[in-house]
Amino acid sequence: MHTKKYDLIIVGGGILGTFHAYHALKKGLSVLQLEKDCFPTGSTVRNFGQVVPSGMAGDWFDYGARGLEIYNTIQSEFDISVRNNGSFYIASDDDEVKIIHELAAHYNTKGYSHEMWGKKQILSAFPHLKSDYVRESIVFKQELSVEPETMIHRLHIYLKQKFERYTLHYNTTVLECESPSQGVKVTATDKQVFEGEKAIICNGYEFKILFRELFNDSDLEISKLQMLRTIPLKEINLPGNILTGLTIRRYESFEAYCPSFHNIPTPTHYGELKQWGIHILFKQALDGSIIIGDSHEYAPANRFEELGFTSQQFINELMLAEANRILSLPSHSIATTWSGFYSQHKHHIVEHDIDARIHIRTGIGGKGMTASAGYAEKSVASLYA
Repeated sequence: MHTKKYDLIIVGGGILGTFHAYHALKKGLSVLQLEKDCFPTGSTVRNFGQVVPSGMAGDWFDYGARGLEIYNTIQSEFDISVRNNGSFYIASDDDEVKIIHELAAHYNTKGYSHEMWGKKQILSAFPHLKSDYVRESIVFKQELSVEPETMIHRLHIYLKQKFERYTLHYNTTVLECESPSQGVKVTATDKQVFEGEKAIICNGYEFKILFRELFNDSDLEISKLQMLRTIPLKEINLPGNILTGLTIRRYESFEAYCPSFHNIPTPTHYGELKQWGIHILFKQALDGSIIIGDSHEYAPANRFEELGFTSQQFINELMLAEANRILSLPSHSIATTWSGFYSQHKHHIVEHDIDARIHIRTGIGGKGMTASAGYAEKSVASLYA
């Protein structure tokens, strides 16, 4: 039987793998994408869906800014749930105010558009925020949000409709990826064999099947996040990505570009929150429900199970108490809670080439929704230079 051969095989159906497929298809390559589950269920769908280059530093800011352009281009052709509601970092004390002004000075040098809002303007836009919390805000109106449980499915549909040379298989777990004398051979658990010229492995936090020994010694770690979602709250209007004081004290752009970042003290009431990696974000979904989070716990990639899969109630209570310090939420409004996971690396991503034809690109961490589109463009360009 003749086996079809593809220019590129991508292992992993999440956002990083899918944007690698997108950029390869734009080059005219034939692409086969393989996803082990019946639809993506990992980091790509278990997050806020915030596209916020403003929180990133170095090349990752550039990838994120380019990602805004890519998202908008696709959205202009096909609805993948992109909303241009902006990002709002709300400072709650003098130290946070100082830091956002330092970040504004940095973005003045980059030409990255932003505005500084005072308390009155913030409360006019978001009247449900508590007045005694709000001081000032740095605002990035060009930034985006998406619905994470919807976006990746819509993106796959878009690729199938736009590119004749795109093939996507769900429920296909890859057991082996080899490079014989020519090209690559990919074998699935159901004995299917696929052949291609190159393979890119974007396997998220699945490190027990392909190249397990490599990942055991890779310094990758898994971050576990807890998030909450309210019932639909139609009486509250909270458009955009709402990021708060603990986020200002956490995101890498503030750390990299704000001279005061390492000198500000941690207020007593933030102590336990920072211990659990909690910073409070809000994003209102299309149905009016509000996603609140998140926390961070860590384990080495080869001891993923130590994190557990259930949400710890005391962490949820810590997040909810801080959320209520910022936004008035009705009592008993939490409808559901869940845990999300992503893999990350001290060098921001794992770029490992097994050989000239098999390439691993994984461990993008919490940057995936924002930076994958721009990063994958660079990655594909370098592999096909």
